[in-house]
Amino acid sequence: MTAGQSPEFEPIVGRYLKLAIGGEALRIYLEEAGEGIPLLCLHTAGADSRQYRHMLNDAAITERFRVVAFDLPYHGRSNPPDGWWLRKYQLTSAGYLACIRGVWTALGLERPVVLGCSMGGAIVLRLAAEFGAELRGIVGLESTAFATGRDNQYLHHPAIHGGELVASYTYGLCAPGSPETSARENWWYYSQSGPGVYAGDVHYYSVDWDGRGDLARIDTSRCKVSLLTGEYDYSCTPDMTRQVAAAIPGSRMVIMKEMGHFPMIENYPLFRSFLLPELAWMAQ
Repeated sequence: MTAGQSPEFEPIVGRYLKLAIGGEALRIYLEEAGEGIPLLCLHTAGADSRQYRHMLNDAAITERFRVVAFDLPYHGRSNPPDGWWLRKYQLTSAGYLACIRGVWTALGLERPVVLGCSMGGAIVLRLAAEFGAELRGIVGLESTAFATGRDNQYLHHPAIHGGELVASYTYGLCAPGSPETSARENWWYYSQSGPGVYAGDVHYYSVDWDGRGDLARIDTSRCKVSLLTGEYDYSCTPDMTRQVAAAIPGSRMVIMKEMGHFPMIENYPLFRSFLLPELAWMAQ
């Protein structure tokens, strides 16, 4: 910035929210931008809400939606609860649901759209089944109802640099045509994950989670369902999402060409061409 030039600020506002969930006091960091229909965004395993910075800066979205993205406890700028050093971090379906619902209740979000990716794209299926009457809809990015085989001892091992291992593994989940700078940005976010946090999230996603029984309980007449999966995603494959869509009558599904596992951060200009029609449908 040269002398006399005004500083350039993004329209994103960040703040901390204090919540009590499951008898624990939590300090949750969240960012938001825009006005209108609440759009609550859930980050991927081991990462944080910085993955949604492009959506928070996209006027085509924020002129119609109040976009809110938050960091789960232990992630990004949200603190772990007191006594975290005395126990092993393992995310569970029940704890995940309680935190998400706690945030939208505390913020007074009326019938929000909940958008989640990867493990976030899994939990939105349970949200639609359990709380569909409270939601306008869900947008599942890289959604599957069942994902075994991800958990292994090397995700948190004293002989292995966990941050670089996880960052490099997830870097490989980006599409080959995604811009290097964007894929590396996601790498950077993953490299900053706390020790054992990614492994604790994978416990939920690959051990605790099984949403196959939830799909038949989702009523798309009251809670819309959009499913968007990248054609290059080999963690949640297109066929895994097709199985979810086939089990939810009235759902919409798009297999995104030239896209991998992290669409909102790895190639946002391409991703928004798939996302904007679904958000327009949600807003109807």
